[in-house]
Amino acid sequence: MNKCEMPVKDTEHVNGICEHEDILSKEMLFTGTQVNYYVVCKTKLWLFSHFVTMEHTSDIVSYGKLIHEISYEGRREIIIDDRIAIDFIRKGDKMVIHEVKKDKKIEDAHKYQLLYYLYYLNQKGVENIEGEIDYPLLRRREKVVLTEELKEEIAKILAGIKEVVEMPKPPAPSRSKICRKCAYFELCWV
Repeated sequence: MNKCEMPVKDTEHVNGICEHEDILSKEMLFTGTQVNYYVVCKTKLWLFSHFVTMEHTSDIVSYGKLIHEISYEGRREIIIDDRIAIDFIRKGDKMVIHEVKKDKKIEDAHKYQLLYYLYYLNQKGVENIEGEIDYPLLRRREKVVLTEELKEEIAKILAGIKEVVEMPKPPAPSRSKICRKCAYFELCWV
């Protein structure tokens, strides 16, 4: 599998990945959407990762984009390396990257998506950075800080995404309360 090229004794591995190795090697480059889907639904992750995209047909996805446009008019999405799409950035004493969401129904997925952005930028050498999830309809903002413990979690999530994506067929869906509003609902349950 992956070999650690670093001359370090007793190198620890996380799910077969050397912790001293650049986790963002070509084979481990994922999008924020994939991290989000990994937390929400492995079936959705597999389908999306194999170019079965249904988001363009979803009114809910369109509504979320509209909320961003109306709430943060004039702020453009920033795309980095064709992998992460940051809704907007504010600079001050610290750089703060923002992710805009319409509601908190899948709050953990939002958090890990933003943590992945922080992790990605950190791996690229960007320091003194924080994140915030903006819920304009709720008039709330959640601060997200990448800790060493969370870096390890993100590394495990990336390894998990790789496992799911490499499966020969999608994992069986498991029904949850958010399925009915999912763009992939008909593929899984009809």
